[in-house]
Amino acid sequence: MIQIEEKAPPQSPFLQLGFRPFFTVAMGFASLAMILWGFLYFTNGSLASPRYITTFWHAHEMIFGYGLAVAAGFLLTAEKNWTGVQTLHGKPLLGLLLLWLLARLLPFFLDEDGIIILAVVDLLFGLVLTIATTYPIIKAKQWHQSAFPSKMALMLISNIIFYLGLLNIWPAGLHYGLYAGFYVLLALIFTMGRRVIPFFIEKGVGVPFQPKNWRWLDISSLLLFLAFAIADIIQSNSLITMGLAAVLFILHSIRLIGWYHPNIWKKSLLWSLYLGYIWIVIGFLLKSLSLIFSISPYLSLHSFSVGGIGLITIGMMARIALGHTGRNVFNPPKILTFVFLFIALATVTRVLFPLFLNAYHNLWIGLSQALWASGFAIIFIVYLPILLKPRVDNR
Repeated sequence: MIQIEEKAPPQSPFLQLGFRPFFTVAMGFASLAMILWGFLYFTNGSLASPRYITTFWHAHEMIFGYGLAVAAGFLLTAEKNWTGVQTLHGKPLLGLLLLWLLARLLPFFLDEDGIIILAVVDLLFGLVLTIATTYPIIKAKQWHQSAFPSKMALMLISNIIFYLGLLNIWPAGLHYGLYAGFYVLLALIFTMGRRVIPFFIEKGVGVPFQPKNWRWLDISSLLLFLAFAIADIIQSNSLITMGLAAVLFILHSIRLIGWYHPNIWKKSLLWSLYLGYIWIVIGFLLKSLSLIFSISPYLSLHSFSVGGIGLITIGMMARIALGHTGRNVFNPPKILTFVFLFIALATVTRVLFPLFLNAYHNLWIGLSQALWASGFAIIFIVYLPILLKPRVDNR
């Protein structure tokens, strides 16, 4: 009797690597969360728990919701390439994704007594992510990569501090946790950006070009940024904070000059990253001038976040998703140009327009929210089939 071997159904590609599920939810959530924030902002709406003020929710979800989703997708993919150690995939990856999703939904359903459940779920996600990104580095003994899981641990600690504030155990924790998490996320952008942006520029400008990096600049900018973050968290409007911001403006401007090539502006996947870094530099400039000219601290904050983190993360997700699904990164979807322009214009309307035309403050905020939500909605729709389907090269 002939035995016919039954083949197991192929595993869905969606759960094979971290970038697929986490870039998907990051893109979708960035749009949906901004739409919700616009509704809450203009209607004076509230969450299920009145204790959870909507401005804190907005800040928290952009940092620990969107930001950590992008970080999870990047690190769970990159660490497999760096170390050769298999990162989370299949059911464990799905479990991590569900923890993230549950933490995003619970604020709309839990009252004050349920905040502790939200805290447990969200912190459990952060803990598992920290372990998942630490294990491959330790197993491969690649200690020079330890900056990445270390930042995940710092994000977890920052989130713990935030929930201590939200639970009214340490009220100041709301401020310290959010700003600490924000600057750790920005530090992660610097670490990733220092590694990948010059590499992408070198490979993408189409002519022989070697972006310049200086060891003294790497060390000095890192140490001074640490000092700046601590100073800004403790006392934002101080001469020390302003002075450190001014020095960082100069240092990161030098870095931009070293990376510059005019062909950057011909490639959307290059100029989006470069322009994002420019907005970070502008953020340091605004911070350095804030005490002298009474500039709102929220302008530099949104220059760092909407322009810097927003453009760099969306540009990196767009490129990484193409490369890891076997597509040509030098021929990306043409609509990406409009996606990146939307995010860039969202930054202009949130940072520069209020700086010079503050009488229309709410108009600029609403327009910025609409541009951000539209940009991420478009890339979500365009990239969803890319992230769901197998690699086009059958690898």
